[in-house]
Amino acid sequence: MTQDPQTGQQDLLVSASILRKIDKLRERNIGKHVPLPQLVVVGDQSSGKSSLLESLTGIPFPRNVELCTRYATQITQRRDDVPRVEVSIIPGPNAPEAHKKHVEGYRTEGLTPEEFRARFPSILHEVNARMGIRMRGSSDSGYTTDEGSDGYTSDASFRIRAPAQTDQALQGGSVFSEDVLKIEICGPSVDYLTVIDVPGIFRTPTEGVTTEEDMAMVKNMVRGYIQDSRTVILAVLPSNIDISNQEILTMAAEYDKNGERTLGILTKPDLVTERSAMESVCNIVRGKKKQLTLGYYLVRSRGADQDDADFSRREDLFKEKDKPWSSLPPERVGVRALKKRLAELLGHMAKREFSGLRKEINNMLQATEREQSALGPSRKDEQEQRQFLSGIAGRFQERVRQALEAQYAGDAAFENSIKLRLVTQIVNLADAFSEEFEKMAALRKFDAIAEDGEEYEENEDRGLFADTGANIILQFAQEIDSEDFPELENIISHEFEVSKPEGGIMDWIGGLYTRSRGMDLGTFNSAVWAGAWREQSSKWPGMSKVFMTRVIVAIHRFITAALGEVCVDTNVRDELWSAILDELLRRYEAGMTAADFLVSAERDAKPYTLDYHFNENRQRSRGERIAERLKRISIDDDDRHLVTIAQVQSVTEKKSNIEDVVEKLHDDLSAYYDIARKRFVDNVLNQAVNYRLLFGPSTPLGVFSQDWVIGLRPDQLDAIAGESPSIREYRDRLARKIEDLTAAKDILRQ
Repeated sequence: MTQDPQTGQQDLLVSASILRKIDKLRERNIGKHVPLPQLVVVGDQSSGKSSLLESLTGIPFPRNVELCTRYATQITQRRDDVPRVEVSIIPGPNAPEAHKKHVEGYRTEGLTPEEFRARFPSILHEVNARMGIRMRGSSDSGYTTDEGSDGYTSDASFRIRAPAQTDQALQGGSVFSEDVLKIEICGPSVDYLTVIDVPGIFRTPTEGVTTEEDMAMVKNMVRGYIQDSRTVILAVLPSNIDISNQEILTMAAEYDKNGERTLGILTKPDLVTERSAMESVCNIVRGKKKQLTLGYYLVRSRGADQDDADFSRREDLFKEKDKPWSSLPPERVGVRALKKRLAELLGHMAKREFSGLRKEINNMLQATEREQSALGPSRKDEQEQRQFLSGIAGRFQERVRQALEAQYAGDAAFENSIKLRLVTQIVNLADAFSEEFEKMAALRKFDAIAEDGEEYEENEDRGLFADTGANIILQFAQEIDSEDFPELENIISHEFEVSKPEGGIMDWIGGLYTRSRGMDLGTFNSAVWAGAWREQSSKWPGMSKVFMTRVIVAIHRFITAALGEVCVDTNVRDELWSAILDELLRRYEAGMTAADFLVSAERDAKPYTLDYHFNENRQRSRGERIAERLKRISIDDDDRHLVTIAQVQSVTEKKSNIEDVVEKLHDDLSAYYDIARKRFVDNVLNQAVNYRLLFGPSTPLGVFSQDWVIGLRPDQLDAIAGESPSIREYRDRLARKIEDLTAAKDILRQ
């Protein structure tokens, strides 16, 4: 089947364009985020890897342990009108910023191929120094090589000697680097190809140069390159060593179990002398042994002393009729066939993976941006910290406003949390407190209430306080486990049970009077009045404290829930909570103190009122008392009660002094108690709750505000809103990743 020349040319142009974009991605270190299509050359240091690279690229790599085994080298060839070679360094993915800038500063531009070949050894020394590679020192100047008897340069014997000042610069440092040496070769007859050479695997450390730790490091570096699914592994294998003993194939199989992206390159065929051994190598190329989907190629690489003409004749070995090599398929033999296959393979893989690569980068960018958004704005300095915390305070105060105005509609936070429905809890608690106070706050039932005792007993369990099953919010507000709020231990009450009013109030008042009467004529003194009042109102302190406890806990719950809703960073929230807690407790205590003051003002001061209802109520009570007695002696006449004047005189005149005083004291106490109770409940709600705890200038709800944030000292601000070193490092990593992926997205869109 033949290919249309025009279509083939278009495919080559498309592949070249895609490959240039992928090379740009590699320069941006995008490979540390997503695997990039690439050809990676791997093998032992003695496998002929450097000779192969020289044959493929024309670069005179020094094949020694001193220079070319310390970092990955990316060789890119592309067509251009002007022949030139450019050398630069791509910083490693984990390079510190200072090192990154240092190595990026190295660049040689506009070298002709001849200038590059002449300068290449010194360029390698410059690159090593820039990367911080540790080298063995030497006092000799110039560069020398020792060639092995087999015509290949021996790794053990080859040495490049640099001037003394360069040696001095190379003392210390690291043995291997994550930085990548990039060599870009351009020219009008250059075919597009990009290969990455990684340090060769070695099994014996070189004294003073490498260690066993370095051996393990190289293997890990190799694994790091070949594990990606978009990497084609070019496994370089010397023909004179049994393929079953090749560690690089075993390593490749760890990540390419089916051999689908591993291509074997057999080198040094001239070192195979026995015909049976040659046949064995040929069987490998034919796919009869250690099969790989991409197969094997047999090459004889350029020697250290060969020019282009010599190199061309060197592969004549494969044409000799008396050697088994001549029977191999031509497309599987020789550097030119291999280079053509590699270009096709890289172009095909790039086209196949391009759309998936673009999608993967876009998805990763979106996911990383979501991660960054979840962290909130940066908080590395005082301005950013104050702005960040001020934003949280603003959102918190907006929640306070909504909660106090009962603006819950359409807000999922309020829909999902009873804790945030603050004013609703307070109103329900206030109603329940008012009703309970009316029924339960008196020590003894007043006589008028006792008269309707049966009705009271019947209805006493119908109030809001008992109807918790139908009022979920009230039930929630009333259910308090003091162990949940240890910080409130010294402020709130733990006694929530209230006893019912006792009976026998007239006997009790009579006892008070007889124990304290003086030389009076049918009246009672102020001491009796005050004693009766204090004892009758003795439940007020405890009941008001229980009510205030429930209000304070409701506010405390709201603040914790609102902070959790507006500040998702748990570290910031914990520090913020610690910073405002003392002031919250002081303001809670101020609210409780206000309630205590109102109790004291009612119970400790001399009872007095200007309310005209006081006289009306006590006169009504006395009138009803006389009317009740007259009913008992009246004559019923068609629903009318008829009494004589004498009977009226009888019920008002035939009372003892004590009986008359006790009744008057009871009626006065009852009239005043009713006025004081209503006044007290209103005052507690308005002054202690509304003013002190909800709406006043010192409400706990106002502690965390933007004004509070503005008033923080820099050290306080940093303690609350400052990011931990780990978070800052994480944020920086995300920012760098977003920058890389955004650049990658732009590159792929060009």
